[in-house]
Amino acid sequence: MTELKLPSIDYAALAPTLIMLGAALLGVLVEAFVPRRLRHVVQLSLALLAVLAALTMVVLAADERSITIGGAIAVDGPTLFLQGAILVLAAMALLLIGERSVERGGAFVAQAAITAESADDRRQAEGSNGLTEVYPLTTFAIGGMLIFVAANDLLTMFIALEVFSLPLYLLCALARRRRLLSQEAALKYFMLGAYASAFFLFGVALIYGFTAGIPGRQAGVDFATVHAAVADSPASPVLLFAGMALLAIGLLFKAAAAPFHVWTPDVYQGAPTPITGFMAACTKVAAFGALLRVFHVAFDGARWDFTPVLGAVAVLTMLVGAVLAVTQTDIKRLLAYSSIANAGYLLVGVLAPSADGVSGTMFYLVAYGFSVLAAFAVVTLVRDADGEATHLSRWAGLGRRSPFYAAVFTFILLAFAGIPLTSGFTSKFAVFGPALDGGQAWLVIAGVLTSMVLAFPYLRVVVMMWLSEPGESTPTVAVPGGLTSAALMIGVIATLVLGVAPAPLLDLATGAAEFVR
Repeated sequence: MTELKLPSIDYAALAPTLIMLGAALLGVLVEAFVPRRLRHVVQLSLALLAVLAALTMVVLAADERSITIGGAIAVDGPTLFLQGAILVLAAMALLLIGERSVERGGAFVAQAAITAESADDRRQAEGSNGLTEVYPLTTFAIGGMLIFVAANDLLTMFIALEVFSLPLYLLCALARRRRLLSQEAALKYFMLGAYASAFFLFGVALIYGFTAGIPGRQAGVDFATVHAAVADSPASPVLLFAGMALLAIGLLFKAAAAPFHVWTPDVYQGAPTPITGFMAACTKVAAFGALLRVFHVAFDGARWDFTPVLGAVAVLTMLVGAVLAVTQTDIKRLLAYSSIANAGYLLVGVLAPSADGVSGTMFYLVAYGFSVLAAFAVVTLVRDADGEATHLSRWAGLGRRSPFYAAVFTFILLAFAGIPLTSGFTSKFAVFGPALDGGQAWLVIAGVLTSMVLAFPYLRVVVMMWLSEPGESTPTVAVPGGLTSAALMIGVIATLVLGVAPAPLLDLATGAAEFVR
């Protein structure tokens, strides 16, 4: 009788993920047993403590380099760097979520309030529930992202994809002020996300079939097996290219790259603004972390085959994001197309054939995450009696009515435009430099040209805020609470520091750019 050999498990390496998933399960129990009046404080405290504990474990594991659970999880420099980035950005997002969800009639609404038949029932449901289920959903999503960037085989990556995607579909539907728009956005995200997941899973099956066809090689979907199979494969293997294409569709969907970007503007506009910021920052880190591992570890031997195709996707993504951003009249949709364009710039770093490309991409993800969370923090503050005023015409003259927050938003927009002494400039330099050194000058030229186009909608908002007279419909900026103020200041300071003194984070990213194989 053959003895069953169980895989070894390094629990210390898995501690950040286990902490976040454990906190999510505890959050479910809190919803069931803690009185409603205490749930918000308990849930927010639990989520923030879990993030801090997980971040502490990431820092303590800084020198850890291992592959555990039978090759399913890889703990290396990129894993730890990206997990740390997700946790730091998630802490900022939780501050925004905590501020908005505590307000009576804030950003989130309970299902009971949606289905209430009368206005009185709806008000009672909104006031009593407090939508604290947003916290376990968010911590589940964070846990899935931590697995996603550490996954060392395609099946584990698919499971992680579903773990963090399903809570996001629900979170997008929880806006109070625009319930129908929010639910429509969540349904679009869910339907398109389901198709993308199906493409990814079909790609996994084709890659397994490809590895099974290599003589003398054991079939599998772990990255070591796939890498060896690619190295030994005959010329132009159809299963390999078809599998890579389907996997790329699933990953590029999460990264909001064209032509798989169509969900992004509607979801960013319809979702509660703190959730939009969470997706714009953390989901992008997770998606590009997975892209880096898949194409720099599993399929590195096929670089000459996939680089032209992904390069064309990068150029298309930059063009779509930059050109369509010019036509937007809603600030959240403008930031959505900005996110799409930034996905194109990040793909330039992914395609750079050196460790400098990996480090530059990781630096870009952190810098952009801080800036975009700060931008959405300002958006949550520009509001009137009907809620957030996101139409650009409502922002005219905001600089005269609320000069401090208009100045903060101006600084963030200049960072998005890549102005020197901001993180936007150094991050673009960090991805364009390695691409240029690697012979990808055409991608760099496209990136520079589209950056010039993308600067126009940013500057248009700046001109509207400062050079237009405030009208009767111009809203004031709500006085932020302590949580929103903390998130906003962290984002602004990080955007400035990473532009003026980026060396420490760049050195950290450079030292963490080596994958274990």
